[in-house]
Amino acid sequence: MADGPVEVLERLIRAGVAITSRALTDAMPALELTFPQWRVLLVVGDGDRGATVSEVSARIGVTIPATSRQLRRLARRGLVEIYRDEHDRRAARARLTARGSAALEGILRYRKKAIADIADGLTLADATLRDLDRVTDGLAVYR
Repeated sequence: MADGPVEVLERLIRAGVAITSRALTDAMPALELTFPQWRVLLVVGDGDRGATVSEVSARIGVTIPATSRQLRRLARRGLVEIYRDEHDRRAARARLTARGSAALEGILRYRKKAIADIADGLTLADATLRDLDRVTDGLAVYR
């Protein structure tokens, strides 16, 4: 009997993590980014203004002190810059540097190409695409 939707989605998500791990080592090997550092870069790079430490913390699911340490490590490596929020001077924000943006874009490009190679020649029905879109919308809470 074929796998059900939960099993198929679990395999798909696991494969997505594997492709991302591979992209971290192959696309930018000199950076030696960890998966948690990658998550921080994704969150910080999600908007033009970056993100506050508390926003990053909430999205990656770790404490504010642990997030602050991670951001400082990334800042020492030249991937992010940390600054005071101009609207709330109590809040620290982080944004990607040019080097951080280049790393993010390079890894995403590598990952997208790997996915495109797998999907080459694949034709999905409109209903299947709508279902997949619904699933990604449901998973957005973990973004």
